[in-house]
Amino acid sequence: MNILALDSSGAVATVALYCDGRIRGEYSIDHKLTHSQTIMPMLDELCSRTEYDVKDTDLIAVAGGPGSFTGLRIGAAAAKGMAFATGCDIMNVPTLEGLCYQFYGYSGIICPLLDARRSQVYSGIYRFENAALKTLYKGEALALDEQLERLKEIEGNIVFLGDGVDVYGEKLVAGFGERCMIAPAHRRYQSAACVAVRAADMLKEGIKPVPAEDFAPEYLRRSQAERERDERLAKEGG
Repeated sequence: MNILALDSSGAVATVALYCDGRIRGEYSIDHKLTHSQTIMPMLDELCSRTEYDVKDTDLIAVAGGPGSFTGLRIGAAAAKGMAFATGCDIMNVPTLEGLCYQFYGYSGIICPLLDARRSQVYSGIYRFENAALKTLYKGEALALDEQLERLKEIEGNIVFLGDGVDVYGEKLVAGFGERCMIAPAHRRYQSAACVAVRAADMLKEGIKPVPAEDFAPEYLRRSQAERERDERLAKEGG
């Protein structure tokens, strides 16, 4: 099984190549260039350096949301383009589940947090049981405080990761004390290698990929521009 994976749902642009249970290469960058400028050149470089022929690809895996609206659209366009070119289907890997694979097998609670601004986050609550990812609360857009209240009702240590940690780290430590572990920088953000491995596990779990024409990101809420437009129209109407 050969999987080309990508994740452009956050600030980090990342691509990976998974071949028969092994990560042959991963390329990640967090820089001022937009994902539209980086994703395809990174994929080309990855395939060149590993001497990989994209025609040998069996599956395209992409972090399908939640996350940055622009980033998700770019990732979707890249994934569809590769899928049409290779004749492969696309596995829509939830961004938060891909993040959890940074701590594959961790015995405590895993809580990815993606900053959605205005004290809102994209977040879910997970744990690994017998090497399988279990969802305690599914990924959704909600107030940070609401998610923290849920966590207070669950026993065990908690690892927090995602870019929301950069914004709310001090609050997390203050609220959970010794129960709280903040993911270190090298395991805090999105990784296409994690997306690839999660996609392989989803196949084993019986989750089916979809044809390129049927794939769409899962935004969970409207874009900031759309929300600001509605707020402006509401004020004008008032």
